[in-house]
Amino acid sequence: MDPAAAAPLARRLLLAVCWLVVAAGRATGAQVLPPPSNLDYSFIQICTLNWTWNPPENVSSSCDLEYSSDIVIDELPLGKTEWSKSRFRVTDTFLNEEMRFKVRSECKRSNASQPSQWVETSLLPRGIPGTAAVGLSCVWHNLEYMDCSWRPGENASSDTNYTLFYWFDGLKNPKKCNNYSMDHRRCIFSLSFPKATNTYPAISILIRDDSEDIRPVCASKNPTTLVRPATPRRLTLSKINDEIYVEWSESDTFPENCLSYEVKYHNGDLDAAKIIKVENNYTSIPSVDPNSKYTFKVRANPKSACYSSELFSDWSEEKSIGEKTDSTFYFVLIITIPLIVAVSTIILLIYLKRLKILILPPIPDPREILKRVFGEQNEDSQSCAKDDSVNAYDRLVKEEEIHSLILTETPVCANPEKENP
Repeated sequence: MDPAAAAPLARRLLLAVCWLVVAAGRATGAQVLPPPSNLDYSFIQICTLNWTWNPPENVSSSCDLEYSSDIVIDELPLGKTEWSKSRFRVTDTFLNEEMRFKVRSECKRSNASQPSQWVETSLLPRGIPGTAAVGLSCVWHNLEYMDCSWRPGENASSDTNYTLFYWFDGLKNPKKCNNYSMDHRRCIFSLSFPKATNTYPAISILIRDDSEDIRPVCASKNPTTLVRPATPRRLTLSKINDEIYVEWSESDTFPENCLSYEVKYHNGDLDAAKIIKVENNYTSIPSVDPNSKYTFKVRANPKSACYSSELFSDWSEEKSIGEKTDSTFYFVLIITIPLIVAVSTIILLIYLKRLKILILPPIPDPREILKRVFGEQNEDSQSCAKDDSVNAYDRLVKEEEIHSLILTETPVCANPEKENP
């Protein structure tokens, strides 16, 4: 069914029920009270409405007159029915949805009359549906500034520049946030109260655009539920005998005894980390291993006695104390030693023959030595015999030449005896 058609139908059903109640009251003889008149509303501040009405006429003086009021958002009751003798009611504003306020007269502690009919009026939203900012989330950092972020509506154009306004009881006028980031999807503004304050007013936040096409949206935030402490600073460690003392600085913006802390420490093994909770800004760890290295970090959390927030701060910077052999050294050894062995093995395999000759020289074979020795002697003897034969032949040739000469000259020397008879 179309929501636009469902709304009138629901109103008709509500009126029918009222008439039935009136008819039942008349049937039983009970008087039905007249309803309040002139129901209207006005803005007190951003996101805050004041509903007012006039009392009914002709009410008996014996009636303990009160007013019952309720709020309906898009035909769904919020379940915030209130009874009051006052002729006004202050409520938050729902600008992104249709808001109906209804009120009726009642005689409490009297059975002689029936409640009046409901009188109601509506506050209709402005702008195009789906253009309002969605997903508003705020964090109150260290009781110093509020950091709010949101997402653009699904039907909002890409050039939509949302503007954030805020107000709380104590401000004369609403203030505009000026520190934007993320294309006007995040804004930070200062928010602080006196340190001794025990109660904090609700923060009304309005996000809208200057264009009438962009639907505004309102939200009311309880600041105590948004508190997030700053990260603890100046973490110091000291060791006396077998006990480690841990201390850190406290935040100056929080009242005394409004923060608790978690201390996380480990002994060289991240998987075996321990967390202890402390109420002050110091603690001690007894019975520690004197030969181990301990690492600490701290974070803060608001105490439930002061705030309703469950947000923790970031962990502080880690600090260590004690000595322990660096595991990196062993890791390097585990990697380096096998690598050296592998390289050495390759070198040995490549130069095995040379290393074998250098380390274990070969033993000469005696037979080869003898064979070489006798082989050289035979060659020498054969060479000598050859030389002797050649020399003998040369001597024989020379002797023959000499003998031939002698034979030729001998007759010349023997003839004188015959010439001189």
